[in-house]
Amino acid sequence: MSTVRTMRRLGAVSAAAIAATIAFAGPASAHAEVTASNAQALAKDVVLTFTGEAESESGGFTEVRVVLPEGIAPGDVTLDEAPKGWKMKSTKDGYALSGPKLAVGTNAVHKVKVRQLPDAKSLAFKTIETYSDGKVSRWIELPGDGPEPEEPAPVLELKAAAAGAKPAKSPSPSPSRDAADKTSDKASGKSGKSGKTEKKADEEESSNAGAATAIGISIGVLIVAGAGLWVFKQRRSAE
Repeated sequence: MSTVRTMRRLGAVSAAAIAATIAFAGPASAHAEVTASNAQALAKDVVLTFTGEAESESGGFTEVRVVLPEGIAPGDVTLDEAPKGWKMKSTKDGYALSGPKLAVGTNAVHKVKVRQLPDAKSLAFKTIETYSDGKVSRWIELPGDGPEPEEPAPVLELKAAAAGAKPAKSPSPSPSRDAADKTSDKASGKSGKSGKTEKKADEEESSNAGAATAIGISIGVLIVAGAGLWVFKQRRSAE
C-alpha cells in the first residue's frame, strides 16, 4: 500500500515538474522563423513566409521590421500577405509592416515575394518585433562558432543554384545628360554637320549685314556732299 502511495506521489511530483518546465520554457522558446516556397539560390519570384511567435502576455503585435540580407534590395520585395489592416513600408535596409494590434497570444505571420534570391548558401533576416504593451523582441543575433544565440535571427538555408541559373539583370540605368541632349538634338533634326552649316550661315549673315551697313554709310555721305554742293551753287547764283 505504501508502495502505491509512493508511486502516486512520485507521479504527481513528476507531472508538476514537467508542467513547470514547460511553463518556464514557453516564453524562452518563442522565436521568429522564415520559410520559402523555393529555397534555392538564384530562384525567382520566391514567396517567403515569416512567423513571429507571440511571447507577450499583455500585448499583441503592432509592428514587424525585417532587415534584408545582402543581395536582396527593398525594391525587390513586394507584400504578398499580411495581418488584416497592416501596411508595408520600405526602409533603408529592408521593410516594416505595421497595423492594428493583434490579439494577445496571436502569432504575426506575413508573406513577401522576392524577385530573385541571391547566390548564397544561407540568408539571415534580422527581425525586430514590437508589441502594443511596449515590449520589443530583437531576433538579430547571427549564428557563429560560439554557443547558440539566445535571440537568433531567422535563417533560410538555400540549395545550390539550378544549372544555368543566372542573376537577373538590373534595370537599365537612366540615360546620361549628354545622351539625352544628343537624343533631343537628333529628334529636332540637328546633328554635328547641321550645326556647322548653321554656324557658316550665321557668319555669312553677319558679313552681309556689315556690307549693307558700309553701303548705307557711303550713300549717306554722297547725299550730304551733293546737298552741300547744291547749296554752294545756289549761293553763287544769288551773288
